[in-house]
Amino acid sequence: MGAQKKGATARVSEDPEELARHPLQAILLADSFTTKFRPITLERPKVLLPLVNIPMINYTLAWLESAGVEEVFVFCCAHSKQVIDYLESSEWSSQPNFSVTTIESHNSISAGDALRLIYERNVIHGDFVLISGDTVSNMSLTQALQEHKDRRKKDANAIMTMVVKQSKPSPITQQSRLGTDELFMAINPVTKQLLYYEDKAEYSKGFISLDKTLIADNPSVILHNDKQDCYIDICSQEVLSLFTDNFDYQHLRRHFVKGLLVDDIMGYKIFTHEIHSSYAARIDNFRSYDTISKDIIQRWTYPFVPDVLCGSSAIKVERQGTYRASDVTLSRSAQLGSFIFIGQGTKIGNDTKISHSVIGERCTIGSNVTIEGSYIWNNVTIEDGCQLRNAIVCDGVILKSGAVLQPGVILSFKVVVGQQFVVPAYSKVSLLQQPTQQDSDEELEYADSTSGTGELRCKFLELYEFLISVFLFKCF
Repeated sequence: MGAQKKGATARVSEDPEELARHPLQAILLADSFTTKFRPITLERPKVLLPLVNIPMINYTLAWLESAGVEEVFVFCCAHSKQVIDYLESSEWSSQPNFSVTTIESHNSISAGDALRLIYERNVIHGDFVLISGDTVSNMSLTQALQEHKDRRKKDANAIMTMVVKQSKPSPITQQSRLGTDELFMAINPVTKQLLYYEDKAEYSKGFISLDKTLIADNPSVILHNDKQDCYIDICSQEVLSLFTDNFDYQHLRRHFVKGLLVDDIMGYKIFTHEIHSSYAARIDNFRSYDTISKDIIQRWTYPFVPDVLCGSSAIKVERQGTYRASDVTLSRSAQLGSFIFIGQGTKIGNDTKISHSVIGERCTIGSNVTIEGSYIWNNVTIEDGCQLRNAIVCDGVILKSGAVLQPGVILSFKVVVGQQFVVPAYSKVSLLQQPTQQDSDEELEYADSTSGTGELRCKFLELYEFLISVFLFKCF
């Protein structure tokens, strides 16, 4: 990651004295404030979950460093100690010309609460980048920053620039479905001002409602439903003060952005910057986790790819998009398909077939195992004859011989599945009892309110001789 500084994007040229007073800063939200990655996030913060075997937050920090950001304030709430300990023990704590400072809270339940706390700390001194720690990008900030600064000189009410991109596939860069709500945006094609933002339309009625003044006040308006919100924002200091003045602002988009768009009194404006050949996407749910993982393996996010970011680890890139650590033990009869990653110290047995999957470090995979489209994290044991399709398997899981994971299964940390046991499709299995009250890993209106719960009892053979209660959730 540190090697990326050599190819860092040049910062926007400014007056030297002004640049010295106001280094480019960023606020990184390390708390998702959602329940979409439960039950996994009950034990580990989302930003530390492995994305092609690298914690998500590393992709975000590596991009911020390469884009010329000098100071990053990482806000953490849920599992804050894990985030702080990780950052303090990582190379990010000692990067020259790039400081990472954590801001901790134990009672914030939304992004709005986080920004109000940061405002109280008085650490932001100029325009800043607002981003979440689950965002992957390789775009240059230079043009977007310059556009933002130029607009600010002409109009002090231009307080925010949102990065967007075309959501349809293009021959230049990969873009697949991310599983998010369909997004409608109205943009002035000349000024690029955002005039309307709605991520949930009246599908049953088949229409969306636009205020007639939007058309009357703008000679040219284009309504888009083919844009992707990258959740990378360039903000002025007024954004923080607006959150402080409006405690109803909780969610960044559904409250703050939409609130400003309908506010006729203050007159604040939001603009967009569209990227075309660069990559930018946020991991908002399990579908986008799968999509972005595949994009990384196919190198659409270069230079933020495993063989570059792993640094000290010797990762070889082979034909058909295969990444393999140097000390992998692979049986001669094992069959490795295309677009796979195999981490350090992993052992793979006879006649095992793996395709379109990520295998973590120190995993033991037996013989005659089939793994397709799955994400196996670290220290996982998969015995002979198991079958996994489109599953996520967390650290320390043990699958006894002949176990089957049907599509969409998520096994949280240290779950053990007995011999020949078939885990039903779209089950989420955890050793922890699921909470029934909201906490710092959930935001009220943003949580998936359609999730249902049930109870599954798995029998752990040989290793455990007792029954535990786990919960099934509706996935995706």
